[in-house]
Order: sequence, then C-alpha cells, then structure tokens
Amino acid sequence: MDSLIKLLKTNARLSNAEIAVMLDKTEEQIAEEISKLECNGIIKGYTAIIDEAAIDSNAVFALIELKVTPQSQSGFDEIAQEISSYEEVESVRLMSGGYDILVSVTGNNIRDISQFVSQRLAAIDAVQSTTTHFVLKNYKENGIIINNDQTDERGMISP
Repeated sequence: MDSLIKLLKTNARLSNAEIAVMLDKTEEQIAEEISKLECNGIIKGYTAIIDEAAIDSNAVFALIELKVTPQSQSGFDEIAQEISSYEEVESVRLMSGGYDILVSVTGNNIRDISQFVSQRLAAIDAVQSTTTHFVLKNYKENGIIINNDQTDERGMISP
C-alpha cells in the first residue's frame, strides 16, 4: 500500500497497468487498492502541480499566519472550516509554535491579498492577528521541482 501511495504522489497519471508492472501486481489488484484508498478517505483527490508564474506572471502567492482564539466547543476546527470555504484559499493548516493557523492564498495581485486579509480574515472575531508573507519564487511543490532554470556554468567572476 505504501509503495502504491508513493507512486501516486509522484505521478497520479500513471495507469493501473503501469502501476501493476511496477509493483508486480495485476491491474485488478491495483484498481481495488486505489478504490479502497479513496473509499477510506486516504486519497482525497487528484490535482496537477502548476507553475503559476508560467501562466500569469502577475499572480501573487502568500502564506498568512493567524493567531486565533480557539472556540469553546470546536477549538480551531470551526475557524479553519470557515477560512477553508473562501475561494482564494489553497490550504489551511493548524500549526504549533508562534501562530495557530497557516493559510496559503493565491491572488491576482498584492492588493487582492491585502483586501482578503483585511476584509475577510481580520474580520473573523476569533482572529487576534495576522502576518502575511509573499512568496517571491517557488522552487518545489509537493515534491516536484518547479524551477528548472538552467544555471550559468561559467561561474561568478569577481575582480
């Protein structure tokens, strides 16, 4: 099962036939294992890893740290679910350390992100403070190298 998950994480586009050869199983066994993983909620979905900068060089990606007051009945869950419902939010994580929740957001520009933070996140009663970090360059995403720029092999020359 771990080998199957590792293969799917690396390339979810592999066919059951290809995976079967790699794991020395039948296509039917692979299909059954994948079905079980989906039914048990282990596989939540399939997605492509996109180099957003190649599509829209003006797009802005930000990581937003939130310090929040946990709710008496639901702790952080209710707040996290509310934040997760916003379209611009890509991920929401409960964290240990100096802040409680980490939110990943994509916008068309810095103003979009700024408005999202000030009008949506800061407006949530439980949010005590926010810190926004803008991503300048993405090198690797979900184990996949994004930036394949060729390095200049001539090296640095200094006087």
